[in-house]
Amino acid sequence: VVVLSLLTYPLLRSLALQLHATITGSYISGTHSIAFINCLNEQIAKDIARAIMDKKLAACVNILPKSSALYFWKGELEESTEILLLVKTRTSKIGELSSYVRSIHPFEIPEIISLPIDQGNPLYLKWIEESVPRD
Repeated sequence: VVVLSLLTYPLLRSLALQLHATITGSYISGTHSIAFINCLNEQIAKDIARAIMDKKLAACVNILPKSSALYFWKGELEESTEILLLVKTRTSKIGELSSYVRSIHPFEIPEIISLPIDQGNPLYLKWIEESVPRD
């Protein structure tokens, strides 16, 4: 009984949180994420951002101005300027977002990293929920 309880605890906790959120309208931490995607220049960034929005894979994409980047590529230290996209979406869409961006991105290995949103403005988080269709 103890082992069974320990094994089912994560599932039961998740269900309880979802039920509580549904009843109270509260936010479940990690339901939404911010993805970071680097781009070579502003035009590529705009093209990728528009493609993400056209596919309804995000509620919003911010295009941040140039930043300098230092990184190792094929054993050599490289330096470049990049444009960063901040993509606000459902966590459940990160896999689809990543696959899609890899298929259209000119980099051999594009940076696509996501972090879950722990807390935020409830109205903004609800807007993300309404803007990005469920799976």
